[in-house]
Amino acid sequence: MLNQDYWIFDDSAETNDKYGCPPNNRSITELLDSGIILVNKPSGPTSHQLTAWARDLLGLNRLGHGGTLDPFATGLLTLLCGRATKITNIVLNSNKSYIAVLRFADAVTSEELENVLDIIKGEIYNVPPKDSAVKVQVRTRMIFSNELLDFDKDGKIAIIHVSCNAGTYIRTLAKDIGLLLGTKCDLTELHRDNTGSFNESMACTMHQLTDAVFLWNNQGDDQGLKKLISPIESVLRNLPKAYVKDGAASAVSHGAPLARPGLVKIAKGIKKGDTIIIMSLKEEAVAIANLEVDSDNLIDIKSGQIATSQSVLMSPGTYPQTWSTK
Repeated sequence: MLNQDYWIFDDSAETNDKYGCPPNNRSITELLDSGIILVNKPSGPTSHQLTAWARDLLGLNRLGHGGTLDPFATGLLTLLCGRATKITNIVLNSNKSYIAVLRFADAVTSEELENVLDIIKGEIYNVPPKDSAVKVQVRTRMIFSNELLDFDKDGKIAIIHVSCNAGTYIRTLAKDIGLLLGTKCDLTELHRDNTGSFNESMACTMHQLTDAVFLWNNQGDDQGLKKLISPIESVLRNLPKAYVKDGAASAVSHGAPLARPGLVKIAKGIKKGDTIIIMSLKEEAVAIANLEVDSDNLIDIKSGQIATSQSVLMSPGTYPQTWSTK
């Protein structure tokens, strides 16, 4: 029953090709109903303004963003289309990395700066600025790495790369660097180059998105737009997975809990209470759920409820109903 990283419970299970669709084979309409667009935000507009432009451009009623960037900042902004807005918290809570340009009031040496960058790695206090959109309070964030990328000969301008928890305020980090160096330090430029499993090589500009939409609307050419929209599953790739039969996918998509007989395979080592992604045999995301039994104990369980959905991602009716309503 053990195969690589999964417990296999039904190696003969098959999926019906008449229903559902592998994520990479979805149409533009299906992608816009539940997809991700990664935009390289320019300096100037707010994240909300850019999202509103994209919403109007694509003609969508539901389109949100994950991870606000200040107007002056550039870089990766994740746009969530349709039902993908259900995973906003997952996108918001994913780790980020930034390239930041710092300006010092007084000259410092590269050695002094590198020593400070080494000091502020790990868990640090990070208080939001007064003009931030969240409540100003003392909290901690994790800095995974700080790297000095460039340093000017006058000792007043530096470029650093920061990898950190979601919700880390780089402007606050810059002020703390200045305090430790004994001089004022301002954040003059900020660029987000990674968010979760995405990097900037996957992003498009708003001009590219506009051109792709024009070709789709006016010439019926959807190939450009298809390249810019990722299926919702691309954001969820790091969650432990449980694969289910078509009938179970249908039941879960209607809001039912996952029952043990519907399970085909599940990742090893998942603990009770952990978050999992329930997947169809075509690699479609069915729901984000809480596991109710350690996955390693499921070998001895033949029936009963094993997971409860937090967010249903699959449209009801994607797979036919196979259970009785009586």
